This record gives sequence, C-alpha cells and structure tokens, in this order.
Amino acid sequence: MKSNIEKILSTVIHPEFQKDIITLKIVNDIKLNGDSVSLTLRSIKAKDAFIKSIGKIAEQRIKSEIPGIEKVTIEIKERATASKKDSPPGTLSGVKNIIAVASGKGGVGKSTIAANLAVGLHQMGLRVALVDADIYGPSIPKMFGVEGALPEAWEEDGKTYVKPLDVYGIKLNSIGFYIKPEDALIWRGPMASNVLTQLITECKWGDVDFMVVDLPPGTGDIHLTLVQLLPVTGVVVVTTPQNIAIADARKGVSMFRSDKIDVTVLGLVENMSWFSPPDMPDKRYYIFGKGGAERLAGEMDVDVIGQIPIVEAVMQSGENGKPVALDKDSVIGQSFQELAHAVVHQTNERNKTKAPTKVVQIKK
Repeated sequence: MKSNIEKILSTVIHPEFQKDIITLKIVNDIKLNGDSVSLTLRSIKAKDAFIKSIGKIAEQRIKSEIPGIEKVTIEIKERATASKKDSPPGTLSGVKNIIAVASGKGGVGKSTIAANLAVGLHQMGLRVALVDADIYGPSIPKMFGVEGALPEAWEEDGKTYVKPLDVYGIKLNSIGFYIKPEDALIWRGPMASNVLTQLITECKWGDVDFMVVDLPPGTGDIHLTLVQLLPVTGVVVVTTPQNIAIADARKGVSMFRSDKIDVTVLGLVENMSWFSPPDMPDKRYYIFGKGGAERLAGEMDVDVIGQIPIVEAVMQSGENGKPVALDKDSVIGQSFQELAHAVVHQTNERNKTKAPTKVVQIKK
C-alpha cells in the first residue's frame, strides 16, 4: 500500500521545480492505519508558495485513486523563513512605473486591454514588462502564443530566480507558466497571495520603464497583496458601457481611492464601446449602450483615457497569440496606441504632482 501511495504522489509535480514531490524528497513519514493515511510534506525552500496547494492535490489524489481510504492527514512543515539578507536583491530596483489594470467584474476584456496596452507602450520605445497576476484565470500566455513555455530558472545565494520571457519585446511572467489551470482553483486567498509575491519578487526584471500588472476581476486579496508588495504608480480601470459593468467599475475606483490604499486612478478604459461594420467604418452601433464610462467619469472625477471598439480581429488575435495592437496601421491598433500615450501622459502628470509611490501599509 505504501508503494502505491508513493506511486500516486510521484504524479504530483512541484510547479516551480518541475519535478515530482517524491523525487524532490518533499514527502516524508507515510503511515497507514486502517482506512487512514498520514504523511508529512517538508518544503525545500523558505516561503514556498506552492506547498499548501501541493498538499491539497496530494490529498485529493490519494482519496480518489486508492479504494478504501477515507481520511488523509497531511502535515506541512515549511523551512524557516529567510532572513532579510536572503531576500531578493533588487529584483524590482530597475522598475520605474507600475501600472495595475483592474476591473470590477469579469468578462469586460481586462486582460486584452492589459496585453495590448503593454504592446502600445513598447511601440513608443519604452521598456515594458507584463505580469499576469490573474491567479485564478491566467490568459496572457495564450494571448502571446507561449502556452506551455517555462521561463529559465537558476539558483543564486540559495534561492531560485527566473528570467521573464521576451515576447514581441515585452518581458512576460505569468502563473500560467508554472501550473495547470485546474490546480489554481483550490487556492484560498493567502495561498494565492503567496504565489503572486513569488511570481513578482523572484523574477529578474532588469530595467523597465512600465510594468503592467493584469489583476483578477473584482476587489479581493490579490489586489491588497499587490499594493502592499509593490509601490503601484497608478491603476487603469476597465469597464464596458452597460450599467452593471459601470456599477462594478465604480467599486474598483472606490477601492483604490480609499483612505487605506490611496493609489492614483489614472483613468477609465471603456472596452466594447461600439461596433463598426468593416464595409462602413464610419458607422457606429452602440451594442452595449452609450456613454456609460463618461457618466462614471463625471461622477467619480476621473478621466476616460481610452475607448476601444468591438473588432473581430481582437478575438482572433487572442486565439492566435498575436496581440492586435501589433498592427499599428489598423483602426484597433491606433486605438491602443492612443491608450498607451494617454497612460504615459497620466503617469507623468501623477509623478509631477504627487510624492513617489510607496507600498501601502494596511492596518486592521
């Protein structure tokens, strides 16, 4: 029976090291007692963001694949927390501006905006990084045609670091490079926050003018983790014209402007603003309503910095792994160039009028 358990656990892969937990000697002290199994998982590094989710996956596989097992007890023993001298030495020291892209709800095209904004900024001659912090639904790897890729990793001073992928001149890192989509679904808030921290601070970014961070939809743990981890320069809130999307976008603006967080909202981006038939480019059909973002902008005293029309090429580009903004001469490409210029302008104005950004200290 013990050999069967080890065989099953040899199928559980540590996302960072890309080896199974038996080979890595993470599994210890397997004990059997009737219909119960107990074992210990010992992390091989401090602050292993994956160890708890690995435990959940191991428990599920033992229960599902060994008949008669009713109870699985897994003890997690993590290596002692690293001292300050062991912390990542300046992995973000070369990053000048950090722009979060957020939305109050899913389905408004936030990741599409983030990906093409990054392309537009790069087309301006800026050094750009893109972090896919949508922990539960990473889509940036597919949008850039690098699904299944694994960034180069190495050991330095007893810690593991990775080099971001360079795609279309943009530095990319995504949780989607390291996990299977179904594994992320079992993560709770603290586990997901730990993964985000590791994703950003254990990546050697180098010199970056703008780091674009694609956040999950809503207002939750990942958003709070980001502003406590990084000195976010400003946030772009994505919405669509419908009232329900506008209501959720209002919550997003309010969260970042709250006294506890106080991160500058650079502006609203209205996605799916209108549809123009290819044979009648001057004709506009407002399928999802008209003026929603402008009304919210007036109410919240924030600028509308972009309006992106519905174009079939956006969907096709997402499927083909080639962001639509790469075609600078197209109507949609020009829309994203205008957005990129607006973000740079708003960021420069913010930096002229406000003190340098700091990480947020949230007190309970």
